[in-house]
Amino acid sequence: MTNWQTILTDSITDPSDLPRHLRPDLQNSEKLTHHYPMRVNPYYLDLIHTKNDPIWLQAIPQTAEINDTVCALDTLAEERLSPVAGIVHKYRDRVLFLVANKCAMYCRFCTRKRKVGTAEMVVNEQTIIAGIDYIKSHPEVKDVLISGGDPLLLSDERLEWLLAKLRAIPAVEIIRLGTRVPCTLPSRITPNLCRILKKFHPIYINTHFNHPREITQESSTACTMLADSGIPLGCQTVLLRGVNDNLETIHHLMRGLLRIRVKPYYLFQGDLSRGTNHFRTTIECGQQIMRGLLGKISGMGIPTYAVDGPGGVGKIPLTPNYIKSLANTLVFENYEGRTCFYENGGS
Repeated sequence: MTNWQTILTDSITDPSDLPRHLRPDLQNSEKLTHHYPMRVNPYYLDLIHTKNDPIWLQAIPQTAEINDTVCALDTLAEERLSPVAGIVHKYRDRVLFLVANKCAMYCRFCTRKRKVGTAEMVVNEQTIIAGIDYIKSHPEVKDVLISGGDPLLLSDERLEWLLAKLRAIPAVEIIRLGTRVPCTLPSRITPNLCRILKKFHPIYINTHFNHPREITQESSTACTMLADSGIPLGCQTVLLRGVNDNLETIHHLMRGLLRIRVKPYYLFQGDLSRGTNHFRTTIECGQQIMRGLLGKISGMGIPTYAVDGPGGVGKIPLTPNYIKSLANTLVFENYEGRTCFYENGGS
C-alpha cells in the first residue's frame, strides 16, 4: 500500500472519533453521516487549529446540514442532463465524466454531497465504458472534464487506462481533471502519476483551495510537481460563510495560489445544494470582495466570480458593475471608486 493510500485508510469517518476538542455538537451524528458521509484524512485533520475555524468548517459535519429546508437535492439538474450513467452533457461541446465516487476528504459544502461517498453514486466498469462510448458517439464533444468524487483516487494504472481511452477518441481535444487532492491529500501527487499525466497532453487540472492555510509546504510541492509536468493548474474557490467571505482572506489566498503556480479561475457563489445553505453568502458580499481585489493584485490573480445557475442553465458571471452610464461617452468607476470618462467608439 502506498503512502497516500495508507493516509486514506487512517481517515476519521465518525465525529465521535475526532479529538475531543474538535468534536461537533451533534445530537444524532449517525443520522447525519448516513445522509452525508464524513471522511477526514490525517493530513487535512492536522490543518485544523480549533473548533469552528475555517478548515474545521469545511471538513466536520454540523447539524445545519440536515436542517436545510432551503436548498434542493440536485440543484444543477445533473440527473436530468445525464444521458447515460456517469455523463453530464450540459454544454454542446463538452461533458462532465464522473469516474469516481469517493474523495480524500468529504467537503461539507459539496454540490454532489447527496451521493458522493454513498451507495447512491454508482461508478463501475460498466458506467465508465458507457461514458467512453457516449463520448465516442458524439463528435461535437471536444472537451472532457473528468470528475467524481475525485478521479485522482483511482489507481495509477486505472487512470492511465482511462486517459488512453479518451485520448484515442479523435474528436476529443482537451482533457481536464477536477481534483481536490493537491489540497486535501497532496501525497497523492507522485512522480509516477506526473509521468502518466504527461503522456496525454493537453491535460489541464482544476483544483480547489478555499483558504490560505490550505497552502502548505506539502500542497505547494504537489502543485509544483504538476506544473513542472507541463500541466496548467487552475483553482475553483467557493465563497463560504465563515471560511473566506472577506476581502483579506480571498486576497491572501489568490496571492498564495499564484506563488504555487495555480491560476485563480473561478470564485463560485455557493450552489443551492441540499445540506449547504449555512455556507451561502449574499451575492453582494462576493461583489464587494471582487471590487476590493481589483487594484490590490494583478489580473493574473483575479478569478471570475460566478454562480452555476439552478436547473442546469450554466455558469453566469456576477461581475461588479463599474459602468455608470453608456452613451457617446462611457462614464465608469475605477477600482478606487473614482469617476472616469472614455469616448465611445464608432461613428
